[in-house]
Amino acid sequence: MVDTLGVAVVGFGWMGRVHTQSYARIPHHFPQLSLRPQLVTVAEEVPGRAEEAAAQFGFASTTRDWRDVAADPRVQAVSITAPNFLHREIGVAMAEAGKHIWIEKPVGLTAEDARAVADAAAKAGVQSAVGFNYRNAPAVEAARELIASGEIGTVTHVRVRLFSDYAAHPQGALTWRYERERGGSGVLGDLASHGADLARFLLGDIASLTADTAIFVPERARPTGATAGHTLATGELGPVENEDYVSCLLRFASGARGVLEACRVSVGEQNNYGFEVHGTKGAVFWDFRRMGELGISRGTTYQDQPVSTLYVGPAQGEYGAFQPGAATSMGYDDLKVIEAYRFLRSVAEGTPHGATLADAVHSATVLDAMSRSAESGSWVDVEVPA
Repeated sequence: MVDTLGVAVVGFGWMGRVHTQSYARIPHHFPQLSLRPQLVTVAEEVPGRAEEAAAQFGFASTTRDWRDVAADPRVQAVSITAPNFLHREIGVAMAEAGKHIWIEKPVGLTAEDARAVADAAAKAGVQSAVGFNYRNAPAVEAARELIASGEIGTVTHVRVRLFSDYAAHPQGALTWRYERERGGSGVLGDLASHGADLARFLLGDIASLTADTAIFVPERARPTGATAGHTLATGELGPVENEDYVSCLLRFASGARGVLEACRVSVGEQNNYGFEVHGTKGAVFWDFRRMGELGISRGTTYQDQPVSTLYVGPAQGEYGAFQPGAATSMGYDDLKVIEAYRFLRSVAEGTPHGATLADAVHSATVLDAMSRSAESGSWVDVEVPA
């Protein structure tokens, strides 16, 4: 028997669209799931945007006020894809209203914000999912299993990189993303949050770190109207208040060392995300742009040991829900479908599957430590959330 779950989307920019499309694809890829999402309502304050979403995707109703969603008895689960500064208020309100929550990272502006949403969800007994989509890649899950099995020996060090050009254009509009009060910690929240989650997902808790940050495009033009994504503007200039770049040295609780580097103004880099993990007997490499491939070095030769390529297939992660054989490419949107599936599976079974608000608190705690370190210029300890 298949039941329906009334879902709503709060905030309909690009990510709201991605969540909506992911809900629609769940029956195609995961027909065994006992819950089918039903698009109940979409909330978006920009005039006309919610109505366009309803016409295209089939939401039953629209609103410009997210509070209507919290009060709507038809809604049982909510995607929160609004700007960062609204995450805490909306997330806590939805949890208190008994709605299950799928929320985009970084979940607020600080670890305190993420913890507030997590605490509200735990108190209400609702399930949660967080948009750490890169850990959903079957190759990343295969890398984690390989590391845990000891095939590359004891992990000695890791490098995690997240380079993008989405903010490289000097005429990029001064949206909420570049304001400390509404966007939070700039590239830390945008990209390094993914890096912190990947590092912990692969190697366990980060014990301490030291970080350096920089702003390379100090002023941007204020937009004259509503924006979506990363648009250009030619209006009055205003200051960029948060970081374009971060580099960070990591010490893991295991004793391993690491480097995490992220930049949003890297000319010539389009979503250059990935990692290299080295151990005493081998190494494993992953590049998001070649998402279905895993570079692996293992054996007993140590010096001059070759690297082979594994093309992931149905045996790894959720790959089999999309393709029948190895080396047929998956894409970014597929990772979000996996995320949506695990969210609804968590609701159906009452047990967490995939990244949750607890993982968001861990990531946000690392980001806060980066900010403190960049200010002090020293090593700081990372508090492990209870």
